[in-house]
Amino acid sequence: MIKKGIFYTAILLTVAFLSSGFKPYNSQISNFLFADENEEQSYVFPSQNNIDYFKLKIPFTGKYFIGFKEAVAHKESQGKYRKINSLGYMGKYQFGKETLKSIGIKDSVGFMNNPKLQEKAFVALLSKNKYDLKDYIHYYDGKIVDGVKITESGILAAAHLGGSGSVKRFLNSNGEKKCKDDYGTSVKTYMKDFGGFETVGIRAVKNAKVK
Repeated sequence: MIKKGIFYTAILLTVAFLSSGFKPYNSQISNFLFADENEEQSYVFPSQNNIDYFKLKIPFTGKYFIGFKEAVAHKESQGKYRKINSLGYMGKYQFGKETLKSIGIKDSVGFMNNPKLQEKAFVALLSKNKYDLKDYIHYYDGKIVDGVKITESGILAAAHLGGSGSVKRFLNSNGEKKCKDDYGTSVKTYMKDFGGFETVGIRAVKNAKVK
């Protein structure tokens, strides 16, 4: 009987020892692993809010500046850095030689072979046009002209298409002057298609040049 009691006691102790290893452990995790809910975050995605993904397209560019420039590039050249159209406009954003000269680029061959330079050229032209059109942006932003809600990004996209002069004529005429490029694309179309993007980070610079 004593041996049998020792045997069963040993079994119970063994089971108790093994089961103790499966008890939950309340670890203390350092607070630095968590972000304060009031702390400003620099990342947009992933998000716990489903609304943030509404109609979001891949890549996740949204309405931010990267979305603006890639949308314009797709419209201009399907995003191809080496594209030259039938009128001689060049690159991802379809620059003419005179426009390139206006922002300090004289070597069009070098421009075509330099994607980074093309990206800088796009930003420089936006800065130049934003300066030329700053009064129009201030006055017309949020207004409806010929059925189109006017925004800063729409104005800058339209200026990229037809120059700041075309934008001024369209707005001054309350949309009656249908300014178009040589392919028939209108300033109004660009104002509508590229409206509402984030371009506040573009500085208005008179005679902006590529550095």
